[in-house]
Amino acid sequence: MRRRLHHGDVDGKKHEHLVGADLDDLNEPLLGNNEDYKANQLEVQKLEDIFYDEKSKERLHWTFLFSHIISEWAQWLAKLLLGSGSFIARILTLPSTIGSGPTKKFLPPLLTPLQESRLRTLQKRLEVPFDGSCLEHQDALRKLWRSAYPNRELPGLKSEVWKDMGWQGNDPSTDFRGGGFISLENLIFFAHTYPEAFQNLLNKKEGNRAEWEYPFAVAGINISFMLVQMLDIQSGLPTSLSGVHFLQFLSNDESAFDELYCVAFKLMDAHWLARRASYMEFNEVIKSTRMQLERELAIEDVTSVKDLPAYNLLRR
Repeated sequence: MRRRLHHGDVDGKKHEHLVGADLDDLNEPLLGNNEDYKANQLEVQKLEDIFYDEKSKERLHWTFLFSHIISEWAQWLAKLLLGSGSFIARILTLPSTIGSGPTKKFLPPLLTPLQESRLRTLQKRLEVPFDGSCLEHQDALRKLWRSAYPNRELPGLKSEVWKDMGWQGNDPSTDFRGGGFISLENLIFFAHTYPEAFQNLLNKKEGNRAEWEYPFAVAGINISFMLVQMLDIQSGLPTSLSGVHFLQFLSNDESAFDELYCVAFKLMDAHWLARRASYMEFNEVIKSTRMQLERELAIEDVTSVKDLPAYNLLRR
Protein backbone atom coordinates (compact mmCIF):
# COMPACT_ATOMS: atom_id res chain seq x y z
CA MET A 1 0.00 0.00 0.00
CA ARG A 2 1.14 3.54 -0.66
CA ARG A 3 0.30 6.55 1.49
CA ARG A 4 -0.43 9.93 -0.21
CA LEU A 5 -0.43 13.28 1.63
CA HIS A 6 -2.77 15.94 0.18
CA HIS A 7 -1.42 19.46 -0.05
CA GLY A 8 -4.23 20.75 2.17
CA ASP A 9 -3.21 18.65 5.10
CA VAL A 10 -0.69 20.59 7.11
CA ASP A 11 -0.12 18.10 9.80
CA GLY A 12 -0.53 15.05 7.57
CA LYS A 13 -3.09 13.54 9.96
CA LYS A 14 -6.58 15.00 9.70
CA HIS A 15 -7.28 14.61 6.05
CA GLU A 16 -4.97 11.73 5.44
CA HIS A 17 -6.47 8.95 3.41
CA LEU A 18 -4.95 5.90 1.82
CA VAL A 19 -4.98 5.02 -1.82
CA GLY A 20 -4.62 1.34 -2.60
CA ALA A 21 -2.45 0.29 -5.50
CA ASP A 22 -3.13 -2.83 -7.41
CA LEU A 23 -1.15 -5.68 -5.86
CA ASP A 24 -0.23 -6.92 -9.29
CA ASP A 25 1.86 -3.82 -9.82
CA LEU A 26 4.36 -5.11 -7.22
CA ASN A 27 5.25 -7.98 -9.47
CA GLU A 28 6.54 -5.69 -12.20
CA PRO A 29 10.12 -4.37 -12.33
CA LEU A 30 10.62 -1.12 -10.54
CA LEU A 31 12.12 0.36 -13.70
CA GLY A 32 9.09 -0.49 -15.73
CA ASN A 33 7.92 -3.46 -17.74
CA ASN A 34 8.93 -2.95 -21.34
CA GLU A 35 10.65 -4.70 -24.26
CA ASP A 36 13.71 -2.42 -24.18
CA TYR A 37 14.56 -3.64 -20.75
CA LYS A 38 14.32 -7.30 -21.78
CA ALA A 39 16.47 -6.69 -24.83
CA ASN A 40 19.02 -4.89 -22.70
CA GLN A 41 19.14 -7.80 -20.27
CA LEU A 42 19.71 -10.30 -23.10
CA GLU A 43 22.52 -8.16 -24.47
CA VAL A 44 24.19 -8.03 -21.06
CA GLN A 45 23.89 -11.80 -20.73
CA LYS A 46 25.48 -12.32 -24.16
CA LEU A 47 28.38 -10.06 -23.28
CA GLU A 48 28.90 -11.94 -20.04
CA ASP A 49 28.89 -15.29 -21.89
CA ILE A 50 31.42 -14.03 -24.43
CA PHE A 51 33.62 -12.66 -21.69
CA TYR A 52 33.43 -15.98 -19.83
CA ASP A 53 34.35 -17.97 -22.97
CA GLU A 54 37.33 -15.74 -23.66
CA LYS A 55 38.48 -16.09 -20.08
CA SER A 56 38.15 -19.88 -20.27
CA LYS A 57 40.15 -20.02 -23.48
CA GLU A 58 42.84 -17.82 -22.01
CA ARG A 59 42.95 -19.93 -18.83
CA LEU A 60 43.30 -23.15 -20.87
CA HIS A 61 46.05 -21.61 -22.97
CA TRP A 62 48.11 -20.62 -19.94
CA THR A 63 47.48 -23.99 -18.26
CA PHE A 64 48.79 -25.82 -21.33
CA LEU A 65 51.76 -23.48 -21.61
CA PHE A 66 52.78 -23.93 -17.98
CA SER A 67 52.33 -27.72 -18.20
CA HIS A 68 54.61 -27.83 -21.24
CA ILE A 69 57.26 -25.70 -19.50
CA ILE A 70 57.14 -27.89 -16.38
CA SER A 71 57.47 -31.05 -18.50
CA GLU A 72 60.49 -29.67 -20.37
CA TRP A 73 62.11 -28.53 -17.14
CA ALA A 74 61.57 -31.96 -15.53
CA GLN A 75 63.22 -33.73 -18.49
CA TRP A 76 66.18 -31.34 -18.37
CA LEU A 77 66.57 -31.85 -14.62
CA ALA A 78 66.41 -35.64 -14.99
CA LYS A 79 69.16 -35.59 -17.61
CA LEU A 80 71.27 -33.33 -15.43
CA LEU A 81 70.90 -35.42 -12.29
CA LEU A 82 70.80 -38.93 -13.74
CA GLY A 83 73.01 -38.61 -16.79
CA SER A 84 76.09 -40.81 -17.11
CA GLY A 85 78.92 -39.59 -14.94
CA SER A 86 76.74 -37.50 -12.62
CA PHE A 87 77.16 -37.85 -8.88
CA ILE A 88 73.56 -38.93 -8.29
CA ALA A 89 73.72 -41.45 -11.13
CA ARG A 90 76.77 -42.98 -9.52
CA ILE A 91 74.94 -43.27 -6.22
CA LEU A 92 71.96 -44.95 -7.86
CA THR A 93 74.15 -47.49 -9.61
CA LEU A 94 75.93 -48.60 -6.46
CA PRO A 95 74.89 -52.15 -5.57
CA SER A 96 72.90 -52.78 -2.39
CA THR A 97 73.39 -55.94 -0.41
CA ILE A 98 70.95 -58.56 0.87
CA GLY A 99 72.08 -61.04 3.51
CA SER A 100 75.66 -61.64 4.56
CA GLY A 101 78.48 -64.11 4.28
CA PRO A 102 78.58 -66.68 1.49
CA THR A 103 74.89 -66.17 0.72
CA LYS A 104 75.24 -62.41 0.26
CA LYS A 105 73.35 -61.13 -2.77
CA PHE A 106 73.38 -57.73 -4.40
CA LEU A 107 70.51 -55.71 -5.75
CA PRO A 108 71.35 -54.85 -9.36
CA PRO A 109 71.52 -51.15 -10.22
CA LEU A 110 69.21 -49.47 -12.67
CA LEU A 111 70.23 -50.50 -16.18
CA THR A 112 70.72 -48.05 -18.99
CA PRO A 113 68.95 -48.94 -22.26
CA LEU A 114 72.35 -49.86 -23.72
CA GLN A 115 73.21 -52.20 -20.84
CA GLU A 116 69.78 -53.79 -20.96
CA SER A 117 70.04 -54.41 -24.70
CA ARG A 118 73.54 -55.90 -24.52
CA LEU A 119 72.68 -58.08 -21.54
CA ARG A 120 69.64 -59.42 -23.37
CA THR A 121 71.77 -60.17 -26.45
CA LEU A 122 74.31 -62.02 -24.31
CA GLN A 123 71.61 -64.04 -22.58
CA LYS A 124 70.19 -65.07 -25.94
CA ARG A 125 73.64 -66.38 -26.90
CA LEU A 126 73.75 -68.39 -23.69
CA GLU A 127 70.48 -70.09 -24.57
CA VAL A 128 71.86 -71.65 -27.77
CA PRO A 129 73.11 -75.23 -27.29
CA PHE A 130 75.72 -76.67 -29.61
CA ASP A 131 74.05 -78.68 -32.35
CA GLY A 132 76.32 -80.99 -34.34
CA SER A 133 73.70 -81.26 -37.08
CA CYS A 134 73.44 -77.48 -37.56
CA LEU A 135 75.40 -76.22 -40.59
CA GLU A 136 76.23 -72.94 -38.86
CA HIS A 137 77.71 -74.78 -35.89
CA GLN A 138 79.64 -77.14 -38.16
CA ASP A 139 81.10 -74.17 -40.03
CA ALA A 140 82.09 -72.54 -36.73
CA LEU A 141 83.94 -75.70 -35.72
CA ARG A 142 85.81 -75.71 -39.04
CA LYS A 143 86.60 -72.01 -38.55
CA LEU A 144 88.17 -72.78 -35.19
CA TRP A 145 90.35 -75.48 -36.74
CA ARG A 146 91.59 -73.14 -39.48
CA SER A 147 92.42 -70.50 -36.88
CA ALA A 148 94.28 -73.00 -34.71
CA TYR A 149 96.08 -74.84 -37.51
CA PRO A 150 96.20 -72.64 -40.63
CA ASN A 151 98.77 -74.91 -42.30
CA ARG A 152 97.07 -78.21 -41.60
CA GLU A 153 94.41 -80.02 -43.58
CA LEU A 154 90.87 -79.65 -42.33
CA PRO A 155 89.65 -82.95 -40.90
CA GLY A 156 86.13 -84.31 -41.06
CA LEU A 157 83.68 -83.50 -38.31
CA LYS A 158 84.50 -86.84 -36.74
CA SER A 159 88.19 -87.60 -36.69
CA GLU A 160 90.88 -88.66 -34.23
CA VAL A 161 92.82 -85.56 -35.29
CA TRP A 162 90.50 -83.36 -33.25
CA LYS A 163 92.17 -84.71 -30.12
CA ASP A 164 95.24 -82.65 -31.04
CA MET A 165 93.28 -79.53 -30.14
CA GLY A 166 92.24 -80.93 -26.79
CA TRP A 167 88.90 -82.56 -27.53
CA GLN A 168 88.35 -85.76 -25.59
CA GLY A 169 87.13 -87.87 -28.47
CA ASN A 170 86.93 -87.94 -32.25
CA ASP A 171 83.64 -85.97 -32.22
CA PRO A 172 84.00 -82.48 -30.67
CA SER A 173 80.22 -82.04 -30.47
CA THR A 174 80.06 -84.47 -27.54
CA ASP A 175 82.26 -82.25 -25.37
CA PHE A 176 80.17 -79.08 -25.30
CA ARG A 177 77.49 -80.24 -22.87
CA GLY A 178 76.55 -77.26 -20.65
CA GLY A 179 79.01 -74.95 -22.42
CA GLY A 180 76.72 -74.37 -25.36
CA PHE A 181 77.52 -72.72 -28.65
CA ILE A 182 78.87 -69.62 -26.93
CA SER A 183 81.90 -71.58 -25.69
CA LEU A 184 82.85 -72.28 -29.32
CA GLU A 185 82.32 -68.60 -30.15
CA ASN A 186 84.61 -67.71 -27.23
CA LEU A 187 87.41 -69.90 -28.61
CA ILE A 188 87.06 -68.38 -32.09
CA PHE A 189 87.09 -64.85 -30.63
CA PHE A 190 90.23 -65.68 -28.66
CA ALA A 191 91.98 -67.07 -31.76
CA HIS A 192 91.17 -63.98 -33.85
CA THR A 193 91.62 -61.24 -31.25
CA TYR A 194 94.73 -62.49 -29.45
CA PRO A 195 96.29 -64.97 -31.89
CA GLU A 196 99.70 -65.07 -30.21
CA ALA A 197 98.32 -65.76 -26.72
CA PHE A 198 95.93 -68.30 -28.23
CA GLN A 199 98.73 -70.19 -29.97
CA ASN A 200 100.89 -70.15 -26.84
CA LEU A 201 98.13 -71.77 -24.81
CA LEU A 202 97.13 -74.21 -27.54
CA ASN A 203 100.68 -75.46 -27.98
CA LYS A 204 101.68 -75.06 -24.30
CA LYS A 205 104.69 -72.92 -25.16
CA GLU A 206 105.11 -71.13 -21.83
CA GLY A 207 106.51 -72.42 -18.53
CA ASN A 208 107.38 -75.86 -17.31
CA ARG A 209 104.51 -78.04 -18.43
CA ALA A 210 103.14 -81.07 -16.64
CA GLU A 211 103.35 -84.53 -18.12
CA TRP A 212 99.58 -84.77 -17.96
CA GLU A 213 98.38 -81.39 -19.26
CA TYR A 214 94.84 -80.05 -19.35
CA PRO A 215 93.14 -80.53 -22.74
CA PHE A 216 93.01 -77.09 -24.38
CA ALA A 217 89.56 -77.16 -26.03
CA VAL A 218 87.77 -78.83 -23.12
CA ALA A 219 89.42 -76.38 -20.71
CA GLY A 220 88.03 -73.55 -22.85
CA ILE A 221 84.50 -74.92 -22.52
CA ASN A 222 84.90 -75.15 -18.74
CA ILE A 223 86.05 -71.53 -18.57
CA SER A 224 82.96 -70.35 -20.45
CA PHE A 225 80.78 -72.27 -18.01
CA MET A 226 82.68 -70.89 -15.01
CA LEU A 227 82.22 -67.29 -16.18
CA VAL A 228 78.48 -67.71 -16.66
CA GLN A 229 78.16 -69.04 -13.11
CA MET A 230 80.42 -66.38 -11.61
CA LEU A 231 78.66 -63.46 -13.31
CA ASP A 232 75.18 -64.87 -12.68
CA ILE A 233 73.97 -63.73 -16.09
CA GLN A 234 72.15 -66.77 -17.40
CA SER A 235 68.70 -65.30 -16.78
CA GLY A 236 67.35 -62.11 -15.32
CA LEU A 237 69.60 -59.56 -13.69
CA PRO A 238 72.80 -60.64 -11.92
CA THR A 239 72.82 -60.59 -8.13
CA SER A 240 76.50 -61.41 -7.54
CA LEU A 241 78.96 -58.58 -6.98
CA SER A 242 80.99 -59.70 -10.01
CA GLY A 243 77.86 -59.76 -12.15
CA VAL A 244 76.73 -56.32 -11.05
CA HIS A 245 80.15 -54.87 -11.89
CA PHE A 246 80.19 -56.74 -15.19
CA LEU A 247 77.17 -54.71 -16.28
CA GLN A 248 79.46 -51.67 -16.37
CA PHE A 249 81.79 -53.61 -18.67
CA LEU A 250 78.89 -54.23 -21.03
CA SER A 251 78.09 -50.54 -21.26
CA ASN A 252 81.67 -49.88 -22.41
CA ASP A 253 82.13 -52.91 -24.70
CA GLU A 254 79.55 -55.23 -26.25
CA SER A 255 82.26 -57.93 -26.48
CA ALA A 256 83.01 -57.71 -22.76
CA PHE A 257 82.13 -61.37 -22.10
CA ASP A 258 84.41 -62.62 -24.89
CA GLU A 259 87.20 -60.31 -23.72
CA LEU A 260 86.83 -61.53 -20.15
CA TYR A 261 86.96 -65.10 -21.45
CA CYS A 262 90.39 -64.47 -22.99
CA VAL A 263 91.67 -62.99 -19.73
CA ALA A 264 90.24 -65.90 -17.73
CA PHE A 265 91.86 -68.50 -20.00
CA LYS A 266 95.25 -66.84 -19.74
CA LEU A 267 94.86 -66.42 -15.97
CA MET A 268 93.88 -70.06 -15.57
CA ASP A 269 97.08 -71.13 -17.32
CA ALA A 270 99.14 -68.85 -15.06
CA HIS A 271 97.57 -70.50 -11.99
CA TRP A 272 98.21 -73.90 -13.52
CA LEU A 273 101.91 -73.16 -13.92
CA ALA A 274 102.21 -71.52 -10.49
CA ARG A 275 100.74 -74.60 -8.80
CA ARG A 276 102.66 -76.98 -11.05
CA ALA A 277 99.34 -78.67 -11.41
CA SER A 278 98.44 -81.82 -13.29
CA TYR A 279 95.20 -82.98 -14.89
CA MET A 280 93.60 -84.18 -11.64
CA GLU A 281 93.97 -80.68 -10.12
CA PHE A 282 92.19 -78.89 -12.93
CA ASN A 283 89.04 -78.16 -10.88
CA GLU A 284 91.12 -76.61 -8.11
CA VAL A 285 92.86 -74.40 -10.66
CA ILE A 286 89.50 -73.28 -12.03
CA LYS A 287 88.38 -72.37 -8.51
CA SER A 288 91.50 -70.31 -7.76
CA THR A 289 91.13 -68.59 -11.15
CA ARG A 290 87.56 -67.64 -10.34
CA MET A 291 88.54 -66.28 -6.94
CA GLN A 292 91.16 -63.98 -8.45
CA LEU A 293 88.77 -62.75 -11.11
CA GLU A 294 86.18 -61.96 -8.44
CA ARG A 295 88.75 -59.96 -6.48
CA GLU A 296 89.78 -57.99 -9.56
CA LEU A 297 86.19 -57.34 -10.58
CA ALA A 298 85.58 -55.83 -7.13
CA ILE A 299 88.25 -53.16 -7.62
CA GLU A 300 86.49 -49.78 -7.58
CA ASP A 301 88.26 -48.15 -10.53
CA VAL A 302 87.84 -51.14 -12.86
CA THR A 303 85.21 -50.25 -15.46
CA SER A 304 86.29 -52.43 -18.39
CA VAL A 305 88.03 -55.73 -19.02
CA LYS A 306 91.20 -53.94 -20.07
CA ASP A 307 91.37 -52.30 -16.62
CA LEU A 308 91.76 -55.69 -14.94
CA PRO A 309 95.31 -56.40 -13.69
CA ALA A 310 95.10 -59.89 -15.24
CA TYR A 311 94.56 -58.35 -18.67
CA ASN A 312 98.28 -57.64 -18.80
CA LEU A 313 98.87 -61.39 -19.17
CA LEU A 314 97.50 -61.18 -22.71
CA ARG A 315 100.16 -58.63 -23.67
CA ARG A 316 103.11 -60.83 -22.78
